Amino acid sequence: MEFKVLEKEFIFEDDRPFLSCHAATLLVLPNDEILAAWFGGTRERHPDVGIWCSRRINGKWTYPVQVAKDAEIAHWNPVLFQAKDGLIYLFYKVGPKISEWYTMVKTSSDNGLTWSESKPLVEGDIGGRGPVKNKMITLSNGTWLAPASIETDTIWDAFVDISADQGKTWTKSEMVPLNHDLLQGKGIIQPTLWESEPGKVHMLLRSTEGFIYRSDSDDCGMTWCEAYPINLPNNNSGIDLVKMNDGRLVLVYNPVGGNW
Repeated sequence: MEFKVLEKEFIFEDDRPFLSCHAATLLVLPNDEILAAWFGGTRERHPDVGIWCSRRINGKWTYPVQVAKDAEIAHWNPVLFQAKDGLIYLFYKVGPKISEWYTMVKTSSDNGLTWSESKPLVEGDIGGRGPVKNKMITLSNGTWLAPASIETDTIWDAFVDISADQGKTWTKSEMVPLNHDLLQGKGIIQPTLWESEPGKVHMLLRSTEGFIYRSDSDDCGMTWCEAYPINLPNNNSGIDLVKMNDGRLVLVYNPVGGNW
């Protein structure tokens, strides 16, 4: 399969209000504008890191604007999602380190021009509920699935967060089974999801094992089979997948093995 590059452009170059940025998320709006968000500051983990946003209007990106800075604590991994009613959600992590971060959420009813006050996605969350880096999906039955994972100093594991009431409440799935005794590294994180047919959901995952891993669910994401490697290399870097309208899957990844 061959792809043609239609556009290649920078959102910003050297004229920017931060030294470092990471973990971009994109949302195509109904008017064909594009909303982008990322975390930026002095460096990853620095207390000055916040969530920034830009819009692509008539072929040009607006100057970055900080849209979330809840405290002088590092912010991480924004994820944009638009519900069927048009409301846009911005999920992001806050915390001094990944094992202690928690998920906050803001909403916008005007395509990202203004945002609500932030609030915790799940009260008392430590470790990160909701989407960890990649976009959420809406199942054929209307359920929202958020690809999630946890990271400690020794173990990485994945799960999904499930909402049947458009984000009002969330239920954590069972953890994706994984035999850590057979691994060379910490494990799997940052799933990307798709539904192949009603109720049948699948995830691909970043891993420390040199290959992308996969797991499958037959019950709308509540339980998962044991994660297994597939024949696509992964050097412990982020991946993302989208299911096209014609059913094709498009995966973006670094086709390099190893672990960093």
